[in-house]
Amino acid sequence: MKDTEHAVVQSLRTHDLFSGLSDAQHARLLPALHIREFSDGQMLFQQNEQAPAFFVLYSGTVKLYRVSNDGHEKIMRLIEPGQSFAESVMFMDAPRYLVNAGGLNAGVLVAIDAAAYLEILQDSFVACRAVLANLTQRIEAHWDEIEALSLQNSRYRVVHYLLSLASDCDAGPTTVRLPATKSLIAAKIAVTPETLSRILRLLQDEDLIEMQGHDLHIPNLVSLREQLMA
Repeated sequence: MKDTEHAVVQSLRTHDLFSGLSDAQHARLLPALHIREFSDGQMLFQQNEQAPAFFVLYSGTVKLYRVSNDGHEKIMRLIEPGQSFAESVMFMDAPRYLVNAGGLNAGVLVAIDAAAYLEILQDSFVACRAVLANLTQRIEAHWDEIEALSLQNSRYRVVHYLLSLASDCDAGPTTVRLPATKSLIAAKIAVTPETLSRILRLLQDEDLIEMQGHDLHIPNLVSLREQLMA
């Protein structure tokens, strides 16, 4: 675990929320970092639970979700390695988690004490800007998702989701990995698993994507993006 701990700490240095910190600030933050392993299906925190920390995922997959009164899960977000979540707790007077979080694929995450990080933010304009940029991007992504879910058809939603997996790439070809089962992805984008499978087959027939297990190859990102304007 020691090698993993070192790798996790080093990975934080390049993360948007930490790259603006000085060496001295990183050293101050070290005691506030708690590295945790989690298993498939493990509950990480529950909605309305007191929230002393936010998180950065190092490996594995985490799902953020809510449960309806009739017991159905609604996937709010699928967290992949390198992504942070629950940062908003830092700015609450009485911090509580807004969703449930559970391990989807076993992995490692780092929990960051929110109070300790906020104390460092007060001394670092660069770090403050990084947090604001991160949260702004999240808000913009939520607006895009709301538009896709409420105004667009099933094909649009599927293509929009696939493109979100390759958001770091400007043009094709590229290969990404589906972070969850098709049933969970279908629930997230509000289509049935059968509809998702049908649309994926159509996209393959049109040579817009190639599927090999959980690996998704996009030969030309521009061509796939054009489907959003069709």
